[in-house]
Parts: sequence; C-alpha cells; structure tokens
Amino acid sequence: MTGPIAREIHARLTAALRPVRLDVIDDSAHHIGHAGHDPRGESHFSVIVESAVFAGVGRVGRQRLVNQALADLLAERVHALTIRAYAPGEGGD
Repeated sequence: MTGPIAREIHARLTAALRPVRLDVIDDSAHHIGHAGHDPRGESHFSVIVESAVFAGVGRVGRQRLVNQALADLLAERVHALTIRAYAPGEGGD
C-alpha cells in the first residue's frame, strides 16, 4: 500500500469491517496498456481481508460488503478490484 487511493481503500475497509488482516495491493503496473488502465496509476487493486464480520456470510455477501464500503471509488476511480475475503479461522492465504 503506497498511494492515496490505496490508503483510502485501507481506511474505508478498516472502518467498515474492523479486519484482523487487511492487505491492499496495487496491481496497476501489471495492466499498463490494457483496458481500464489509468495513466495516473492506482486503477487495479487486490485486497485480502479477514474479518469477523464475514462469519456466516457467503462469498457473494462478503464481496458486496467490500464493494459497498468502496462504492464511489469503484464507480469513479478504481477500474478493477480482486477480493479475497475470509472470516477468522478460515485459513486465508
């Protein structure tokens, strides 16, 4: 996590999900020249998030919770987001 968009993603997910683990990875450099690449950078991200909020929630529900926390960023600034969401004890990577 380095740039302002990555920091904003981290802050929003921390506030919404109270994670015990949160990794925000900027994958934008891997997408230079591809559709959706933003020359400003910070357009493609992966997040790994482990939170008790996800206990008893299915994969789609977990993705919705993450997407809700980042809705305006996804609509206006972030082109792609890969989400790996786990509840504690599920053995996320």
